Amino acid sequence: MRSFDNIFELAADRKGGTPALEALLPETSTAAALKALPDERYLAEMSKCVFQAGFAWKVVEAKWEGFEKAFFGFAPGRITALSDEDLEAFLQNSEIVRNGQKIKATRDNAAFVNSLAAEHGSVGAFFAGWPEGDFTGLWALLKSRGARLGSMTGQVFLRRVGVDTPIMSRDVVAALIREGVVDKAVTSKRDLAKAQEAFDTWRKQSGRPLAQISRILAISVGTSYYV
Repeated sequence: MRSFDNIFELAADRKGGTPALEALLPETSTAAALKALPDERYLAEMSKCVFQAGFAWKVVEAKWEGFEKAFFGFAPGRITALSDEDLEAFLQNSEIVRNGQKIKATRDNAAFVNSLAAEHGSVGAFFAGWPEGDFTGLWALLKSRGARLGSMTGQVFLRRVGVDTPIMSRDVVAALIREGVVDKAVTSKRDLAKAQEAFDTWRKQSGRPLAQISRILAISVGTSYYV
């Protein structure tokens, strides 16, 4: 496994130099910013990621005003109060993407959001207090307690709300394989542990957040797709 400096140099060469690479790196939120984000905004982003998974992202974006209206601005309390009959009625609403399983997941995730808020004071307080760097544990929690938040859906959600996390995109996995960290897609507990260890090493070497390390790994592969 190469040092982070070597991987950074490879990525910078791909993009024409350090300034060009730095301009492509994502920012993460401070603990204060995570705490300041209202619970309904966390639920809204969860829901957007769920609806976009396996679907045309632009279609969901184009309909998002309709989603906000239909789901009461993603107020968790109002959504958890919806009956099964209420959810059925959503299937007649042309202003949203009418996928029954994902509509139900919105109610399930509203209950998840409510439980986090009850346990920690707010969803933002939960994310702000999560142990720094333990991304595999956070992914596992989203998968087990959330609805349809496993794999990249949960990872993309975390990135969008500013929680520091890598994303196991095609290019990131290709970089991990190139570096000898894993030999296939990162799905098993064993490979997740190896990925966590590698990211921990690169984080210590670079002082950078996981999100930036993830982006640099992806760019170092040299393809057009990275997150």
